[in-house]
Amino acid sequence: MSNLNQLELQHLRHLIGAHETAYQKLNTFSSQAVDPQIKQMFAKSAQDALNTKQKLLSFLND
Repeated sequence: MSNLNQLELQHLRHLIGAHETAYQKLNTFSSQAVDPQIKQMFAKSAQDALNTKQKLLSFLND
């Protein structure tokens, strides 16, 4: 793991949690959307949130 201090680690965990929450909500919105363009927009945003979460998690694995 990188040399993160406790405050940085706390912030990182908060960001990871926020991106997971965003992913879950956007995924739900996408599944409930009727308009194909809106559905696609939510799906892309959900995938972006998941990708960012995974990138943030990689900082914990270094």
